[in-house]
Amino acid sequence: MDYRILWKQDNEEVLERWRLSIERIRQIPEEHCVREPFGSYFSSVASFILKIGKLTEELGAVPDPDSPAAELPDMFAKKSLDELADENRALYEDILPEHYGESYGNPEWAVSQLGEDYGRLLSFLYAEIRGSIVFAYESRLWDITVLNETFIEIYNLFEEEVPKAQAVKDVLYWFVSDYADRTVAYRTRETLDPELSFAKDIILESDLSDLRYLYRFGEFISDTELKLAAFANSLPQETIDRMADTYTEGFRRGFQVMGRDLSIKKTVAIHYELGFERMIKKAIENFRAMGLEPVLFRNPVQVINRNAGKRSGYCGTSPNKQYDYDHRFDNALYMGTALKERKLSVIRGALEEYRQLASWYAGPAVVETFGEKEFEPVNKKAAYRLSRHQEEVSIAYTREYRQLLDQYEPGDETSFTIIAFPKPEIGPRFEEIFEETIAINTLDYELYQKIQQTIIDALDEAEYVTVRGRGDNQTDIRVHLHPLDQPERQTNFENCVADVNIPLGEVFTSPVLEGTEGRLWVSQVYIGGIQFKELSVRFEGGRAVEYTCRNFEDEKENRDLIKQVIMGNHESLPLGEFAIGTNTTAYAMARKYGIIRKLPILIVEKMGPHFAVGDTCYSWSEDAPMYNPDGKEMIARDNEVSILRKTDISQAYFNCHCDITIPYDELEEIAAVRPDGSKTVILRDGRFVLPGTETLNEPLEIPY
Repeated sequence: MDYRILWKQDNEEVLERWRLSIERIRQIPEEHCVREPFGSYFSSVASFILKIGKLTEELGAVPDPDSPAAELPDMFAKKSLDELADENRALYEDILPEHYGESYGNPEWAVSQLGEDYGRLLSFLYAEIRGSIVFAYESRLWDITVLNETFIEIYNLFEEEVPKAQAVKDVLYWFVSDYADRTVAYRTRETLDPELSFAKDIILESDLSDLRYLYRFGEFISDTELKLAAFANSLPQETIDRMADTYTEGFRRGFQVMGRDLSIKKTVAIHYELGFERMIKKAIENFRAMGLEPVLFRNPVQVINRNAGKRSGYCGTSPNKQYDYDHRFDNALYMGTALKERKLSVIRGALEEYRQLASWYAGPAVVETFGEKEFEPVNKKAAYRLSRHQEEVSIAYTREYRQLLDQYEPGDETSFTIIAFPKPEIGPRFEEIFEETIAINTLDYELYQKIQQTIIDALDEAEYVTVRGRGDNQTDIRVHLHPLDQPERQTNFENCVADVNIPLGEVFTSPVLEGTEGRLWVSQVYIGGIQFKELSVRFEGGRAVEYTCRNFEDEKENRDLIKQVIMGNHESLPLGEFAIGTNTTAYAMARKYGIIRKLPILIVEKMGPHFAVGDTCYSWSEDAPMYNPDGKEMIARDNEVSILRKTDISQAYFNCHCDITIPYDELEEIAAVRPDGSKTVILRDGRFVLPGTETLNEPLEIPY
């Protein structure tokens, strides 16, 4: 479907407003009626808006009654790859690292030029206006127009004299609030409606051997996307099929092992990073063969729809992670109880409108990537931060949103799958690493199932498990387990092989909080796009009561970083999961190439014991029975917090689940301790010692 046709009526209705806004903005750089330094800001942003206006016309988003959309020339067919690359870079150049120091998108620079109050507000506005890039590509003229009009409204405030900062803030607040019924409702729809097929059409209708197709998305296209797509084109179709089949079969198997009915579902959401289109194209075919129509939507650009530090949907490489980090809490400008209620009200109305689509939703199928350069964020005083009250409001919003969503997309009726592949930045041996990752993603299901059952049998005799680090690792923690009333029919650990979490290789449980005590420590771990150094979390009564790291010199900044990225802005979280990873093949591969610190948590969690703070693995579906391949029911689906859903659901969930893994080489011992104090050692000095698990050590003995 041509998106210019899809939005034709909407665009025609707003066309006159758009033209008037462009004409007015065209006059701004020549007027010189706003005193400096604000005049320079408005001239600069006006120039950017005019650039978007030209792009909007070139892409055919502006209705032309004399040239129906289907007959408009295709700019991508007329231009070379180099020309498209130059134009793409020009759109994002202002916020690239080499220019960011003097960009109004940088709140630090904006404050240095415009003052603290105005600088932050106007940097916020510019960041919102930059969303017009993708709106132009998607032919969403309304979204561009309201941004243009808001810019003009604020410009008008400065024409006679510098207004009070509160006046500017009020305009921005009402811009976010007034248009929420459109921006938030559309976001709800695009996550559910397969008819909104902008990205899907590009994937299915483009010649993927011609890399110019990448520039159709409107995302920033770096060397990463170009190299990934070129590499994918070099792979035989058999390899592409194997990648896609593993991914989609994992999703199908998730429904099977959870005992859920996939036949009542009709849609699946594909999340991925650009460059994997050949695989995604095959995955779309596979999902359709299952009776599922894929939904693809973009990672949101509007502040009201963004989620700090998280990506959702499809996206390209970030042009500048520091820019993203600086604007991660832009919602601090407006967040409060009134806006929270406004947003939830709009979502409720949208879910009701799209009730049928929501009931058909089967869940997300995610392709993650790894290997990019570690990001070390810089905390800037000029960037917005949430106040304690706003943190509480945000937490309340997330909790209420999840409760609302569960009414329309019940958690016990959906599933998911996640798989990961490396990016070219991982190093010169990228292609080798990619091939080995494919092999890791397709390990012997039955072999690991048998070995993991041996570990589970030993763990099911235990009252608690102890984990101790060795060398510099300060881990010393006891994890309390649920009592088994009928051990012949019940188990505490799920035998996890390749279904929802790919690659295979872990056994996991939801611990009993009371009696779970001690310190978790890891030298380095990559979480939420940030490399944490010497991360330490101490637990009492199964709850994190103290945490720190060594990312910054200032201890408060270290704690704040953990609170924001790992704790989801909660002061404390319970231990929602304990697991033992068994994928020593992945660990050996990581050691072979020296990439342990670059792997995503999806793979790292299979490479040692891991601990997840937040909700259990069964949140929102605890009452749905879960059985291991041996027929035993996995009964550890609740803890003392999640069970509160029976009396007060608002106290039961945190809507976050963050895994932290200790690699094998930092471990002294993992032992299962029985009620009488006797123990069975599962792992000692980084090696599995339980009889029947010796095969897991073979990859670890390979010298590199």
